[in-house]
Amino acid sequence: MFQPNPFLITADYCGPEYFCDRIEETRMLEENILNGRNTALISTRRMGKSGLIAHTFSRELVKTHFKTFSIDLYPTSSLEEMILLLAKEITTPLKSTGEKILKSFLSVVRSLRPGFKADPVTGQFVFDLSLGDIVRPQDSLEEIFDYLERSETPCLVSIDEFQQIAEYPEKNVIELLRTRVQKCKHTWFIFSGSDRRMMEKIFNNPSGPFYLSCSLLYLDPIKYDSYLPFARRHFEQAGKSIEDACFKGIYTLFEGHTWYVQRLLNELYAWTRPGETAKEDMLPEVLTYVVKTYARTFQEQLSNMPDAQKKLLIAVAKDGKSDKITSIDFCRKHAMKSPSTVQSALRVLHEKGVLKKEGGSYSVANRLLEIWVKMEY
Repeated sequence: MFQPNPFLITADYCGPEYFCDRIEETRMLEENILNGRNTALISTRRMGKSGLIAHTFSRELVKTHFKTFSIDLYPTSSLEEMILLLAKEITTPLKSTGEKILKSFLSVVRSLRPGFKADPVTGQFVFDLSLGDIVRPQDSLEEIFDYLERSETPCLVSIDEFQQIAEYPEKNVIELLRTRVQKCKHTWFIFSGSDRRMMEKIFNNPSGPFYLSCSLLYLDPIKYDSYLPFARRHFEQAGKSIEDACFKGIYTLFEGHTWYVQRLLNELYAWTRPGETAKEDMLPEVLTYVVKTYARTFQEQLSNMPDAQKKLLIAVAKDGKSDKITSIDFCRKHAMKSPSTVQSALRVLHEKGVLKKEGGSYSVANRLLEIWVKMEY
């Protein structure tokens, strides 16, 4: 009988069986929801924010008493694109309820027209939205909030990568949202983001627009003592096993960072047959294989970088973590032209998320990219 790989590496939530720990974080998020508190959820990328939100939304009390909606702003670059995602997320479940319910939505969100379009295959008129339908974005945003507030069932809206709004060309979008969120009495929000500096500027700075308006929840790595039994259980359920030292090697290498640990466990699980054991000495080969699956992507990423940015990325990858990155000593060590050249390259790589800053030190945000660079250069 086919048994799917239990170490999931996609963003889709597949149920509590495949969800590791986060007991305390789930409790805190659920308490915020049930007590009418908006939440700002902050962590680095791929730490499991979306999974935690989906897991909490699946809890019986939440599922029974709330309508839930989730959007990810990472690919958006304007207020119109944000509104399109939000409108589609709200209207998608309405499509199965018939034209009458959809028209009730349009009676409130009147700035979105025409709404009904001909299906290119069947020729029948179906409800759809496109960017061109959003001609007055601020009006549409106001109307969507009104629609949520009119719902008989309280609504929960999760907005992932919320800090992306700060990059929109429209002015004062965050302030606009803050004003509208303040008025909500029937709708609550989870604002999650991976840019800690920007999220704290928005939510935890006295001059920030959302200061003291949300409960802050920081997502750290899953504890080793919780992750190890989770890994063991899934190996054993398939008639396999994993050495403690093997798991510890993965956990230590990636400092417990959820997605990377899951990616290596996913591969190890695939390499280990029933009756066999995943051993520590398998790790170098498995890691090399995983890194090489992304090699083409990494090659293209570096080939599109100006020389100074490429050299800086390689230098930081080799150091692992780099402080005093604009010093003369750093430039000499890595044959960089000058501190000003480093400064310019650093600003771009940091803004693009290629490099991250923690506690005064810079490192490569993608750990697999860092390992690949060390292998190749």
